[in-house]
Amino acid sequence: MKKLVLLSLLAWSSVANAQEREWLTYKKFLENTRLDRFYALPPAERDKLDIYLTLKPSNAQLKAADMNLTVVHIGTRTALPISDKGHLHLQPNAQWIAGDAKITTTQPKGEKIAVAYNLDAVVPDGTQWQYNKLMESVDQGNAAIGKVAGAFSLFAPSMKSVLLSFDKPAQLTIQTRSGSRQFSSDAKHKIRLQADKALLKENPLVLVTSRPIQAELDTE
Repeated sequence: MKKLVLLSLLAWSSVANAQEREWLTYKKFLENTRLDRFYALPPAERDKLDIYLTLKPSNAQLKAADMNLTVVHIGTRTALPISDKGHLHLQPNAQWIAGDAKITTTQPKGEKIAVAYNLDAVVPDGTQWQYNKLMESVDQGNAAIGKVAGAFSLFAPSMKSVLLSFDKPAQLTIQTRSGSRQFSSDAKHKIRLQADKALLKENPLVLVTSRPIQAELDTE
């Protein structure tokens, strides 16, 4: 499944013993990753989307934690919260932008890192919601990719479905006017829902036996 939209390969330079050094400004990082463009969209055009970056060193022997990205601003230091999987949720901080905050790193000299962004759907609260609350994220995601990626949107994948992940076996029911449609999770506790124009128009009730832990926008 193709879920990542590749943005760039960023070169890192540092001293040989991987001591901390200044990498680039916080503002430049937002511009390079296009997060500034995403959050510049009106809230109504991104309210069903969860965007996060995936940072992956090209050197397989390095881990995301080896980057040690830290924002330095007016004497304060804030480590960027990169998960073990290299995921980074980051919303623009106006004070850091205005104060010309810097990002430091201990990434070894000459190493590169692939930076990509993921778009997930926001999982609705509770275990029942109207269909559009979740599935409008597909069209919203495609529109956001077009505006954020600009000319690169020609190479971006088109999202077609939402892949729900659960932490245990689950069932999902869509209560349409013509009858109930039932789905059961697969061996990996996942359920895929295709964006259906008729259901988007009807907007039926959706019920799940447990709340999904993730809702990935996907191209299949």
